[in-house]
Amino acid sequence: MTLKTRRRVILAAGGTGGHLFPAEALAQELIARGIETQLVTDQRGGGFGDKLPQVETLRISAAGIAGGDILRKIRGVAQLGVGYLQARKILKARRADAVVGFGGYPSVPTVLAASHLGQPVILHEQNAVLGRANRLLAGRADAIATSFDRVEAVSERDLGKIVQTGNPVRAAIAEVGSSPYRMPETQGPIRLLVIGGSQGAKIFNDLVPAAVALLSEDQRARLTVTQQVPGGEIDAVARHYDDCGVKHELAAFFGDMPDRLKGAHLVICRSGASTICELAAAGRPAILVPYPYSTDDHQTANAQALTGAGGGWLMPQSSLTAESLAERLTGLLSTPALLARASQGALSCAADNAAARLADVVCGAFQGTTGTSLNNNGSETQDAHRSTGSENSNREATA
Repeated sequence: MTLKTRRRVILAAGGTGGHLFPAEALAQELIARGIETQLVTDQRGGGFGDKLPQVETLRISAAGIAGGDILRKIRGVAQLGVGYLQARKILKARRADAVVGFGGYPSVPTVLAASHLGQPVILHEQNAVLGRANRLLAGRADAIATSFDRVEAVSERDLGKIVQTGNPVRAAIAEVGSSPYRMPETQGPIRLLVIGGSQGAKIFNDLVPAAVALLSEDQRARLTVTQQVPGGEIDAVARHYDDCGVKHELAAFFGDMPDRLKGAHLVICRSGASTICELAAAGRPAILVPYPYSTDDHQTANAQALTGAGGGWLMPQSSLTAESLAERLTGLLSTPALLARASQGALSCAADNAAARLADVVCGAFQGTTGTSLNNNGSETQDAHRSTGSENSNREATA
């Protein structure tokens, strides 16, 4: 295939793992199909690094405009304006056949430029609530690929663009779920994994060690805690575990998350979209503590999608204490069958071949065939979105 005829897709994503992980999974699938792929992000986005060195990372100016004082908003608008001009120059030079926006500020100027240039646009929404960037851009999209079967804040005019593909996860994560979950054996070791997403969760630094200290001596002796510890507090957290005699492995970030998930009997974590979808793909039971300040409370909606299928237990941060967490841990660790049942519940939420399904939507844009025809139950999917689009966003979360 010559350079002139080879298809080229531009991915536009923010700098956090929640945006970059599904973009990386799609890039892998597109490359396998012989499609040239490039990434547009801002200075925060690290790109795909050594994992996909053939994907060129192109950087543009971008900034948020929500919240803050008027000067910050003016600066944000100015940066987005510069980013639009930069993105337009990139898209014209690269002659993209399609642009896929994954949310985050860098996707806004890139998708707008693609729309103005007449290039096909696909949006991917990772969360159970349409994000602000995608909400702004939805009217420009040819298709909106979603992770969940129910997504709030989709306007009536855009329902017909919805295609449920699932949220692409890295192949190594999906492989974890291909092996049966092994629940803790009687008097055998128990492995607890504590993670907070790509940004960490400082509340777990104090709360989890305090809860672990309240467990029975027998459970503490069997327990190994692997915990992501942000904020430079590894030494302080380690002392807590040393004081209560619990084996532990602590790090600010784990680069081998597939192996960590494979060994875990139970996970304590936030409920960002990538985390939820990776738990489902790996089939790992979890105690979910949604970040309470997420936009439109989307982490609670994400958690409810998993816990509604029996894949875990939702514990809102507002009512979470060391005592309530210790009580939950005691019940779960003393009844391994509950963990095994939740593993199956999580697996039931896994979206098989999500990267391939999303790639199908992208390739459909080349021929102008994107849309809900790729759903086996397109009308039912649209009805599900319609029923949730006007729901009150003030959901009551229960543990």
